[in-house]
Amino acid sequence: MIRRDPRTPLYGIAVAAQLVDLPEATLRLFESRGLLTPARSEGGTRRYSEDDIDRLRRAAALRDDGVNIVGIARVLALQDENTGLRAALDDTATSD
Repeated sequence: MIRRDPRTPLYGIAVAAQLVDLPEATLRLFESRGLLTPARSEGGTRRYSEDDIDRLRRAAALRDDGVNIVGIARVLALQDENTGLRAALDDTATSD
């Protein structure tokens, strides 16, 4: 079985919206507020990756918990930073 890169853009906005159970307008809002930046096809169509779908799910969960858009952006940024720091720490631990 071939393992796909989770950053590969696969899904159009309609499919992505179904996968995360959100209206397409919410995906556009999240994009306009800088919560994610989906890839674009040559024709300009949004294409969402598995990583984008995961990020949308995290953003939706935060919104459902009552966090506003600015707060969601900050939490996602901190989560991304934490992931990067953990990866760097893991790299350091394995190179010793």
